[in-house]
Amino acid sequence: MLCFALILVLVAALLFVNALEYLGERMGVSEGVTGSIFAAVGTAMPETIVPLVAILAGGASLEMNHAIGLGAILGAPFMLATLALGLLALFAGLKRGWTTTLKPEPTGLQRDLCFFMVGFGVVVGAAMLPSSWLLPRTMIAIFLLCFYAFYLYRTIQASQSLVQDGHETVAHHDLYVGFIPLPQSWMAVLQLLLALGLLIWGAKIFVFYIEVASVMLGISALLVSLLLVPFATELPEKMNSILWVRRGKDTLAFGNITGAMVFQGTVIPAVAMLLMPWLFSDVYAVVAVFLAFSGAFWLLFLRKYHILTPLYLLIANVFYAAFILFVLIL
Repeated sequence: MLCFALILVLVAALLFVNALEYLGERMGVSEGVTGSIFAAVGTAMPETIVPLVAILAGGASLEMNHAIGLGAILGAPFMLATLALGLLALFAGLKRGWTTTLKPEPTGLQRDLCFFMVGFGVVVGAAMLPSSWLLPRTMIAIFLLCFYAFYLYRTIQASQSLVQDGHETVAHHDLYVGFIPLPQSWMAVLQLLLALGLLIWGAKIFVFYIEVASVMLGISALLVSLLLVPFATELPEKMNSILWVRRGKDTLAFGNITGAMVFQGTVIPAVAMLLMPWLFSDVYAVVAVFLAFSGAFWLLFLRKYHILTPLYLLIANVFYAAFILFVLIL
């Protein structure tokens, strides 16, 4: 059933992204907008819906629901900043050479990483507040939502000049439901709604059987959701970014990952703060947060010193391996 849910989520994500890319091309926006906003939010739908379904409509155990939700929320930026970047580096190196400089549009990449680190830093800070401080935590959640809205504004604001510089969006595939003899814009919206319905259905199945798996394996639901849920739900980002980087579309490849990091590091934690206790009481959560920051800082370091090659970026996999090693030792 986990495999069935995973396939369902992946198919839905592909439908979602295809429709978003089609609309991005029709709107004439830049690769930065399509990668960091449309594709990032679109492919982030599985890992967005899974924790929300877990929190709002999970199993009978409220504590387990919260643990799965927290693990999925923190695991998403952790997986993106480590394994996703590492896999992108691996396939880029195999296709284009290990010392080839990757060239995503620099201003957009730096903007994404800076917004992520500031926003996710606020998220971590909110977890240190006493559980009884409901009003400050609510204000922080509202701030994070406004912070992401400001990020959207800045990204869209930069779109026009990027299009003029040759960074316009080009869809890689015709609309999957384009064969239906109806206006294509209508069909794009219909495809989006269909994909969203499939995502919710697949996420509901996934959450239920994650709870079953954690009991069967006799391990923490938080740990299972930190490793298994993000690994599965981040596959759309990984797959799309790998395809884009192999085609030389570095801006889309990196934007898909870093834009999702911003979304997953601000909006989803903000919503979760309003729905459940926001505390990092498990050491696994603390380590995952630390390694997510490490991966983001490493990418920013490589970009700043113009040494963004697959060989150096591959070190992001070391951060992911460090977490696995920590789990095994502990």
